[in-house]
Amino acid sequence: METQKEKLKQQEQSRDFFCVVSDAFRLFARRSSMVLGSAWAFGIAILIIVIWGLTGPAFRYSNTWQLIINTGTTIVTFLMVFLIQNTQNRDAKAAHLKLDEIIRALKGARNELIDLEKLADEDLTTLEKQFERVRKKAEQNGNNPGGMRRADRTQSAPKSKGI
Repeated sequence: METQKEKLKQQEQSRDFFCVVSDAFRLFARRSSMVLGSAWAFGIAILIIVIWGLTGPAFRYSNTWQLIINTGTTIVTFLMVFLIQNTQNRDAKAAHLKLDEIIRALKGARNELIDLEKLADEDLTTLEKQFERVRKKAEQNGNNPGGMRRADRTQSAPKSKGI
């Protein structure tokens, strides 16, 4: 009995540690993405590249000079992948939860559409085909925006002018 209690206590402590680390990374990733995604961060990155380029003649464009920028950009890219992925996962999860709430709240909406992201690819393909049939049926019945078929809507859409 005592051994089980000790094991549960250790599991709880390790879980607490994982939660603390996870929360710390979440906060770090969110703040980093806000700072590193700013115009100022982009300007600083451009400045670093310009300074590196200007120092080329002083270092005679040596292999070490080239290695500095290659190593630096590789490290930054590697770390940014994790930060970007974390913030995108959180944003996608929040968007899914909001859409799930809308589906749940709408009378007549199919609740089985909640959590579609967890379905297998084959199930998603089946659902996509169902919605394509629904769209075609709606077009045939005239139940669409402006009473136009999809092809007619794309042809009558205003064309963007080149700059």
